[in-house]
Amino acid sequence: MTTRKGNLYLIPCPLGDVSALDVLPNSVKKAIENIDHYVVEHEKDARRFIKSIVPEKGQPSLKIQEINKYTQPEEIPPMLTPCLEGLDVGIISDAGCPGIADPGARAVHYAHEKGIKVVPLVGPSSILLAMMASGFNGQNFAFNGYLPIDKGERKAELKRLEKISKDFDQSQLFIETPYRNNQMLQSLTEDLSAHTRICVACDITLPSEYIKTASVALWKKIKVDLHKRPTLFIIHG
Repeated sequence: MTTRKGNLYLIPCPLGDVSALDVLPNSVKKAIENIDHYVVEHEKDARRFIKSIVPEKGQPSLKIQEINKYTQPEEIPPMLTPCLEGLDVGIISDAGCPGIADPGARAVHYAHEKGIKVVPLVGPSSILLAMMASGFNGQNFAFNGYLPIDKGERKAELKRLEKISKDFDQSQLFIETPYRNNQMLQSLTEDLSAHTRICVACDITLPSEYIKTASVALWKKIKVDLHKRPTLFIIHG
């Protein structure tokens, strides 16, 4: 008799230090109550998150495997073996939604290859929340990840994205290592045209949340400290 395959649940978590159930629906709590097998970015952080959602869940019963940018392709199939044996598995990112700018996407890809049902649960995505709040074109946008560190290469990339935005009415999103956020904002005001609009979305869903959209010309007059604060940048020509 063929064993029913388990499901792969994509379990979102908060974007920072905020009460998990303030930003997550009850469906997340129910999933964690019923799942003992997890694929996560960092085990310690995942255990802390699980405990905050379901304090009574026994930590020794959890089977947790880590996935990150160093994970080799041959390491992924064993992570989803429980699904092939009829058990559900949950994927948890470090912050926000699994599979979006997140190494868990590789496990999701494998799940589809093996006919494992993928179940995405509702939760905060910094990319979508930033777009919602930006006032930019939400029907045509692109997430570009990290831009080049080299100043010359970064300038060239910014000009390229600015041109794409103008030519196709396409909002361009990207992120920076948090300790270089202030330098990134400075580069935006120096390298882009005065009329290009910039949205800075920082500490989304946290008490310190800061979201502002303005032209490059106006941003040159704005003082804000983004150092070591998770930030999304969006430009629109």
